[in-house]
Amino acid sequence: MIGSLRRMHRDERGFTLVEMLVVVTILGILAAIVTSSLVGLTSTAKTNACAEELRTVQTAMDAMLAKNNITGVTAQATATNDFSALPAGTGAEALSPTYLRQSTTKGSYTWTAAALVSAAATGGCS
Repeated sequence: MIGSLRRMHRDERGFTLVEMLVVVTILGILAAIVTSSLVGLTSTAKTNACAEELRTVQTAMDAMLAKNNITGVTAQATATNDFSALPAGTGAEALSPTYLRQSTTKGSYTWTAAALVSAAATGGCS
């Protein structure tokens, strides 16, 4: 029994250097393919997140105007990401936290007197 175990142990061989290099090369190629795919996904996800945030801000503005029976607001020409209160003179309650969960957003936005919100060219969602 012991003799047969010793013979089996003598016949075992490891991987050669060439085999190891082939495996490492294949793994490197696969990692490069996956990494390049993920880079495209993250930029697409950021674009989609910014578009969704713009829709959320517009929906919050529309809900605030509808609830308070307001037909327009003071236009905001300077881009802002702080919605803790609308500009003075609107007569409306604050947009945040009643209609937006957070007072600041990732992107910067402007809006017209008709309350149409648009993303600014600068900011996190440009």
